[in-house]
Amino acid sequence: MYWLIGIAIAATAIAVSFHFDDSVREFMMQHQNPAMRNFMRYVSLFGDWPLHAAVGLVLLGLAWRRGSEEWTRIFLAMLLAMMLAGVAGTVIKRTVPRARPSVHTDTRWGGPRFSSKYHSFPSGHVGASTAFFGVLLIARRRVGLACLPIPILIGFSRMYIGAHYLSDVVCAAVLGTLCALCRSALPIAANRQSAIENRKLKWRRG
Repeated sequence: MYWLIGIAIAATAIAVSFHFDDSVREFMMQHQNPAMRNFMRYVSLFGDWPLHAAVGLVLLGLAWRRGSEEWTRIFLAMLLAMMLAGVAGTVIKRTVPRARPSVHTDTRWGGPRFSSKYHSFPSGHVGASTAFFGVLLIARRRVGLACLPIPILIGFSRMYIGAHYLSDVVCAAVLGTLCALCRSALPIAANRQSAIENRKLKWRRG
């Protein structure tokens, strides 16, 4: 039941995003500000996967060093989900080339498969960040909610600097969410099984 609701919400969001692509693009163009544009460029720069990977590896090392099996699994799942989203996004980009909003062309779809100017769909930044923090949201809701503004801000920055359309960002968010759901299942399930086994062991000893 929940899967059907999730699919319906995702499909609706994607359809609406394609409908408002031009409107959002025009809004961004009409509200350009030098200071804001520079800020969004930095957000976009530091919002790419390398920084996410660096943070994830540091947290993974700290969790392992402190002997926290639960957080080690969570951080590992975050990194794996991000990698999965990156690979899937790259395949889609090269299979379905789409010109970026900043590229002046008569056709939006189609073009050189290996040119970054035609890698608009989907947003790699948003896909990776959503997958990364999506796992955290599933595993630890409060911490994940606190980090949720990060992928949202990254998505906005990508649209503001003309790197992506609204639909690129929304579809990337859906892709990242799917990757997070796939990768979070393993550590969460393993953690619950470990907790159950510990309870059984304590019950037997008691």
